[in-house]
Amino acid sequence: MGRGKPLPYKGRGGFQMNRFKLGAFWNAVITLTVVYCLIKWGIPLLSRTVTGLPFPLSVPSTLMLFYMVLTVFALFIYITSSGERLEEFKTPIKKLLLDEYGQRTRTAVLVVLPLLFSWQVYSATVPKISSPSSLRLQHPSGGFPKEMETLENPFRNPSDADVGKFIEEVKAGSVQFIPEAIEEVEKVRDKYDNIIGFIPTEPVQTFLKEIKEGKEDKEKAKKALIEKYLFEGRILYARNCRPCHGDSAAGDGAMADGFRLRPINFTDNGTIETIVEGYTFWRVANGGPGLPKEATPWDSAMPEWKVDLPDDYRWRIILAEYDLAQKTPRQPEKHAEEGGKK
Repeated sequence: MGRGKPLPYKGRGGFQMNRFKLGAFWNAVITLTVVYCLIKWGIPLLSRTVTGLPFPLSVPSTLMLFYMVLTVFALFIYITSSGERLEEFKTPIKKLLLDEYGQRTRTAVLVVLPLLFSWQVYSATVPKISSPSSLRLQHPSGGFPKEMETLENPFRNPSDADVGKFIEEVKAGSVQFIPEAIEEVEKVRDKYDNIIGFIPTEPVQTFLKEIKEGKEDKEKAKKALIEKYLFEGRILYARNCRPCHGDSAAGDGAMADGFRLRPINFTDNGTIETIVEGYTFWRVANGGPGLPKEATPWDSAMPEWKVDLPDDYRWRIILAEYDLAQKTPRQPEKHAEEGGKK
């Protein structure tokens, strides 16, 4: 007997295993389709799970084009690296052009494909009639409670009672820190005579010197207490805010480039310096999900910090933010009383 064509392998039940085998051409088509669907719909769907936001983060068209071109190049290299795969890829195209699939099929493909590409080019270049896009407000005020406008940071101006308590704690060497700061304090506790001696700022060092001399100046103690609050605020800022807003609050953190809209640069003169501190507290508390409709399309990725951080932690962070940015909050306007001077 002559050597004929080898019989296809038959698995269980006698099915021919190569009956359902896809060639290189159709594998390439399926790969491009899957990659497109993952970028177009998969990433936005996954973003809602990752960020916890009620809306998906869309993929820019430039990024879509970038990944599709990379996929085409990868398929090109894979297919042309083998002569057998290259011939397998060209086979369906040759059959189509040689009319082996039928004249109707060839005519349909040669008409539909140019029409499809033409429509894509037309859609991308034709001027579109649409309503003007809404301006993105830097400081959206919708939903901002009026009573919060006059709020003051309790750590920026400690009460006499808090100052007196602080003086007694310093004398006893038992100054209380928030739990997040204790780990850092313990590293240097034994290196200084007083527990707050590791804070190198002038107000703290001056206050400690006077305590050793038996003096009690409440104004100097107050300034030292604010430095202690700033130390705690910087730790909380580093843990929760620095990845996005950066070391100097300039909006240049390690994760800043990962957002479609970068985090705000607090060192800019048009940001936190132009708003009252109560507004800053409200924005930090409500994050991106709490933005009013007038703020769209803002797409802020900031979480609702009121869920994870108590009020006193957020006030400490805000104190540190203004200090890092070297800015001061705007003071609420004081309106003249009715019948008073205008």
